[in-house]
Amino acid sequence: MPCWNSNQYEERIDRGVCKIEEKKAGNRNMDEMQRPIGVFDSGVGGISVLRELVALMPNENFIFYGDSKNAPYGTKTLEEVRKLTLADAEYLRSRNVKALVVACNTATSAAIHILREKYQKEIPVIGIEPALKPAVSVKENPRVLVMATPMTLRETKFHNLMQKFQDQAEIISLPCPGLVEFVERGELSGEALEHFLKNLFAPYQERKVDAVVLGCTHYPLLYEAISDIMEGKVTLIDSGFEAAKEMKSFLTREDRLSEADGKARFYVSDSVDGFEQLGGRFLDKDINGMIEKIDIEKYAL
Repeated sequence: MPCWNSNQYEERIDRGVCKIEEKKAGNRNMDEMQRPIGVFDSGVGGISVLRELVALMPNENFIFYGDSKNAPYGTKTLEEVRKLTLADAEYLRSRNVKALVVACNTATSAAIHILREKYQKEIPVIGIEPALKPAVSVKENPRVLVMATPMTLRETKFHNLMQKFQDQAEIISLPCPGLVEFVERGELSGEALEHFLKNLFAPYQERKVDAVVLGCTHYPLLYEAISDIMEGKVTLIDSGFEAAKEMKSFLTREDRLSEADGKARFYVSDSVDGFEQLGGRFLDKDINGMIEKIDIEKYAL
């Protein structure tokens, strides 16, 4: 707060008032820094992004919302995904978050521009997209396979991204309907998953692939299973780390990084018990008692 009279432009003599005003401003800045970062996904897959965010910014507070009740988003219509995404974001905004991470490739493709327009004056919104930039850099003129949901691969955002790098690599889209459901069930290994992945990658076993982009935040949680099917001969790349770096860079520039001990809270639209087991497993942390079920329909716009 300035130490002058706004009407007469005369500097105040009472320095005690100035000190009080400065302290209030400092408290407001501290409160701003301690506000949580909101992270949401269509289900438990966004935990892969939260894991990267926590690793880079351990002092931050996080609120994670997983819409497992409506998973997967990737096989829904564009209108359905936008409606669900706006409700997810509105719920987190109501929790006074200082920034928003859309930890879902499908939601990013379908609605990131709508979210940024809606919240640009309140909070920054960071989305996630298939990490093509590091993928095309694995070697000169590589063959890159992009695993993603059908909607992510259909949307204009992804096609624009492909065009950006098409002169640097052969980029092949691989829609993966049905794969998200394995993660939501906690089925990260076993004969059924192995059979599914073998059929998915069968056309590319003879045609050498240099990199596989895990273009859905659920897929990094299947890293070992995918690597085994590809016999460890390709580079697997996910986008969570890039999104986490972008968020940290923004908060650093704005001097809004927290310096306290970070905590995380979890909210879901479906089974708390299921999320406790899966989320704790992926985060390598006991999150029992830290999860609450909400009615996301209350936040539909």
